[in-house]
Amino acid sequence: MKFTVLGSGSTGNALLIEAGATRVLVDAGLSAKEAVRRLSLMGCDPARLDGVIITHEHGDHAGGLRVLLKSLDCPVFMSGMTREAYISEHSHRSTDEPRKRSDALRDRTEEIESSRDFKIGAIDFHPFTIPHDAADNFGFTATHAGICIATLMDFGHITTLITERLRRCAAIIIESNHSRDMLKACDVYPWELKQRILSRTGHLSNEDVADWLREGFDGTARHIVLAHLSQRANNPYVAKISAEMALRERSPLFQTDTEITLSAAKEPTAWIEL
Repeated sequence: MKFTVLGSGSTGNALLIEAGATRVLVDAGLSAKEAVRRLSLMGCDPARLDGVIITHEHGDHAGGLRVLLKSLDCPVFMSGMTREAYISEHSHRSTDEPRKRSDALRDRTEEIESSRDFKIGAIDFHPFTIPHDAADNFGFTATHAGICIATLMDFGHITTLITERLRRCAAIIIESNHSRDMLKACDVYPWELKQRILSRTGHLSNEDVADWLREGFDGTARHIVLAHLSQRANNPYVAKISAEMALRERSPLFQTDTEITLSAAKEPTAWIEL
């Protein structure tokens, strides 16, 4: 089992998971052209994808889906609430976009639920609800041959359910969106946006990730990938150092050799094999 974060940030998010001959794209927030380019760069023919999972309707996770589907033969796995929210998403530049999205998804959608397991090829997916201001946002664990990967982006705080689902995972892709101080000092963002990001249904901060690594992380995962870093209210090195310091501050009884990896908005991560 292996994965690569094709791109992550406010400009677009996409993740590729492979197990045996199964290839699954998670989210389609990149432009279709860029998604195809990055898939090809990582050695994956887009036409050979077995499925696309859409975790929620926001543009940085689903904005490239409609056009991308022209290059794909596989189904789209999304919940009914997410499908409806995606079709009616309010930031459309064209009044005809809802119809185009509806047409693109016709006979291409496999309806899933945020609390019911599903399977794509050789990979079992176990979704769970995470707190974000979207219609039906979820994270999930993906398992194959006893190996478990967790991915969760766009959520405002770590719940008891999240902590439990992240136990016994070999790798975790988790949001580390902003530094609280950098966000509060950011001149570009209006206060209303800052309040949304800082809310319990907004985005996870570096400080939140550090708290979880010290107190809630079970130490099993050998790879943690920090995702969805803000380009205006975060610094990649600050996010990484914050996470690495938190790991070192864990109790001596619970030390770990976990490696912290940064994802980026403009290029894929190297393959992480498990």
